[in-house]
Amino acid sequence: MFAKYFKPTSLTWLASCAPLVAGVFMATEPLHGLTVYVEVIRSAFGGVPAAVLINAGLAGIGLRGAIK
Repeated sequence: MFAKYFKPTSLTWLASCAPLVAGVFMATEPLHGLTVYVEVIRSAFGGVPAAVLINAGLAGIGLRGAIK
């Protein structure tokens, strides 16, 4: 099942990982304290909340896993 969802050579998978990683980085801002970088990422994604980015990334990876 891991190979079904982990396809790092797929452009769809890589495009889905970008918002996922950005959302996790934004959500963990209180832990690392890099507020300036979080604001840059937030403005690059148009002010979208971290939860939306995480869900969009997971949805993209899930849809990629559903493609045969």
